[in-house]
Amino acid sequence: MKQQVHDAARRARVAAGTLAVTNRATKDAALHAIADALVAGTQTILAANGADVDAARAAGTPENVLDRLRLDDDRVAAFADGVRSVAGLPDPVGEVVRGSTLPNGLRMRQVRVPMGVIGMIYEGRPNVTADAAAICLKAGSAVLLRGSSSAARSNAAIIAIMRDALTATGLPADAIQQISADDRSSATHLMQARGLVDLVIPRGGAGLIQAVVEQSTVPVIETGVGNCHVYVDAAADLDMALDIVLNAKTHRTSVCNAAESLLVHQEVADVFVPRVVAALQEAGVTIHGDATFCAADGAVVPATDEDYAQEYLSLDISAKVVDSIDEALAHIRQFSSGHTEAIVTGSLAASTQFTTGVDSAAIMINASTRFTDGGELGFGAEIGISTQKLHARGPMGLTEMTTTTFVVTGDGHVR
Repeated sequence: MKQQVHDAARRARVAAGTLAVTNRATKDAALHAIADALVAGTQTILAANGADVDAARAAGTPENVLDRLRLDDDRVAAFADGVRSVAGLPDPVGEVVRGSTLPNGLRMRQVRVPMGVIGMIYEGRPNVTADAAAICLKAGSAVLLRGSSSAARSNAAIIAIMRDALTATGLPADAIQQISADDRSSATHLMQARGLVDLVIPRGGAGLIQAVVEQSTVPVIETGVGNCHVYVDAAADLDMALDIVLNAKTHRTSVCNAAESLLVHQEVADVFVPRVVAALQEAGVTIHGDATFCAADGAVVPATDEDYAQEYLSLDISAKVVDSIDEALAHIRQFSSGHTEAIVTGSLAASTQFTTGVDSAAIMINASTRFTDGGELGFGAEIGISTQKLHARGPMGLTEMTTTTFVVTGDGHVR
């Protein structure tokens, strides 16, 4: 298996050399061809995905995980549209980040260049296959896609379609390759292919991410889990707050930008807690709450520290009443995964204190946590949401999949 992974990486490096000098028009044409081919191949993709879903269901896979795995016509159309969106974005390759003429006459430019070969290790979601391939291609890099065995048929169908489209447009098919998930060691060989692979991005549950971070010898961008908070401030519009909490929790529960924790200022708790408890329960949400929330309804489950730290990815939410914004910030600092936090408030002072006091990749003011998404923020598709602080943080699009080089021009300068 090691030889197979390394051979794929070597082919990817050759393909990356071609992509590095491919102009935007050619890359965009390839992306449009991929999008058209994905739509045309929808039934092939859905047949493969149906087999994956049936096998996962038979294995007792939880419904929230099945939701991430399952495709339909709309979801295929959506990730094809994401590919088109990437084609419409400016090409970051060649962008001058900064430049100047030095006192000695040397002309210096820092220029964006492709990363090279990017490895993706991810779970469940076949849409990641198309999103990652599109972003890497536009950013001038080849990609090695190691999805989970649960989505192997779906990923194989999507990758075959994309490779055929690349060939038809004259670009190397090996710019997009699937790494087999039949053998668990393939992930290890990919993350330890230092010198052949330039970057590894894990996307999935906490266990997968931690394993890659700890075992990889290739540089890693950590995409973290999402214990996202919504804090309803004393100065909040409570109708707005109710809408935001419901959207953040129930719009789609199985994604990392869904809200998992609710904090309510004590000054509005008497009015807001009964309203939000009733609304969440009507939506089928189980509330794991403190004494105030438990007193509002007997069906509320008493919360523990484990609940406050939990990324549920289901119709569950932890909830607590806080005495002040300072207590809200302290709670978030203790339990947050550093993904996304939201404040609902009409106070500029409160929003300023919140944004300066929170240390997370994204902060929402009077908006749902569900907007932490590359597509929603205008990046086209996204390759993941980074919760680390080096190189990239937050939703990662084209720019984050490049690095830079310094180009220095002289007139016979010697030092």
